[in-house]
Amino acid sequence: MRLKSEIEYKGRMNNVDSYMNLILTDAEEFDGSDVLANYGKVVIRGNNVLFIKLEKEF
Repeated sequence: MRLKSEIEYKGRMNNVDSYMNLILTDAEEFDGSDVLANYGKVVIRGNNVLFIKLEKEF
């Protein structure tokens, strides 16, 4: 997922509400290809989300 601030998060989407607020678990924060931080759980406000890309789980 990419935010309007160009920061990306990758993780497992745990929950979403009607305002598109998201809860990610095992989340990592990226700036380009650089990992900025590893988080256990993050809550992201929906109005900051630019797009979400879902990947298949194998």
